[in-house]
Amino acid sequence: MKHILLAAALTVAPVLASADPIEGIWQTQPDDGALAHVRIAPCGPAFCGTIIRSFRDGKPHDSPNTGKQIVIDMVPQGNGTYAGKVWRPSNGKTYTGKIALQGDAMKLSGCVLGGLVCAKQNWQRVR
Repeated sequence: MKHILLAAALTVAPVLASADPIEGIWQTQPDDGALAHVRIAPCGPAFCGTIIRSFRDGKPHDSPNTGKQIVIDMVPQGNGTYAGKVWRPSNGKTYTGKIALQGDAMKLSGCVLGGLVCAKQNWQRVR
């Protein structure tokens, strides 16, 4: 039995070790008084982030945005950077997005109109 458990652990360990640093649950900055927890996971060759919880005034909030994708098709560019799209729930716009990771901190930016209108947020890893 010990050999089976050891073999299973050795099989799973490389998969766990190969998780991309962007994967996990991230907390957004407040936007129009609300913030969210976003789960970022693989979606095909890219990464996508879905709102899993929302908060308003520090309390859980039943948001119509729960379950919606906010980070869309972020493709790794190397050195902790990603490029794709981001959706801003407060105005319903989708932006050309970029992410830069540094440990448990994420700098997320999005622009429209060829970079004339941009927004930025700093997210923190929850887990």
